[in-house]
Amino acid sequence: MSYIFFGWQTATVPAVNDIYPGIDTPQKLYDALTEIWCEYTCAPRLREKWSRENCTLGQCSITAFLVQDIFGGRVYGILRPGGNYHCYNVVGDAVFDLTSEQFGDEVLDYTDNPEQLREVHFAKTEKLERYEYLKAELAKRTAAG
Repeated sequence: MSYIFFGWQTATVPAVNDIYPGIDTPQKLYDALTEIWCEYTCAPRLREKWSRENCTLGQCSITAFLVQDIFGGRVYGILRPGGNYHCYNVVGDAVFDLTSEQFGDEVLDYTDNPEQLREVHFAKTEKLERYEYLKAELAKRTAAG
């Protein structure tokens, strides 16, 4: 199966734990998240534009930190117009971005970007709550098999 997200071909990193049974590749995580991402998990400033067809919109930071929970590595951010960072993951030599589809044909630069820290992102209560919700929904989904 082929995917659209950036780096899917080289995102062959194994899970570093078994918190979420069955989620042992970024592709399997992506598959699960496409059914979990929703208007509530979308960043509030983008919710009115969120849709099932553009389900990765506004999901980047909470998704990138969830990826880090499961696969390790680091989270980096691409500075966007307006001053926000678009988050993505680097695990070993693999650079991948489960939420890149939201940008359509725009080509993002995944080189030399600053590391993003969860303490900074999750200082925003709403973002922490969206992240906790995403984790809880994934836990429910993987527990059900």
